[in-house]
Amino acid sequence: MILELADIRIQPGKQAEFDLAIQRGLKEVIAHARGFRGYRVNHGIESPERYVLMIFWDTLENHTVDFRESPAFLQWRSIVGPFFAAPPVVEHFNLLDKSAGAPDGVTP
Repeated sequence: MILELADIRIQPGKQAEFDLAIQRGLKEVIAHARGFRGYRVNHGIESPERYVLMIFWDTLENHTVDFRESPAFLQWRSIVGPFFAAPPVVEHFNLLDKSAGAPDGVTP
């Protein structure tokens, strides 16, 4: 399993709107992507314009090819992109301990 970690900074004062948009985009778009296994969204306390999005994929290619090169990516970005203060910083990780930290319902 692969963890996609996206560090997202949004425009000040847009948190309530972004909260709705990211949930919509995750449920309506990303949840239907090939290899999608689950997600978690974390909202900054000290930095309220910062979000850390964790998406779990079966393979790296499920994110980088199957999703990013599909029309669904453009749909996702049309939902959340207008709130971005800067492009998100995205990195991928191999999960070493597959029994810890995965969202509920995600099978390692």
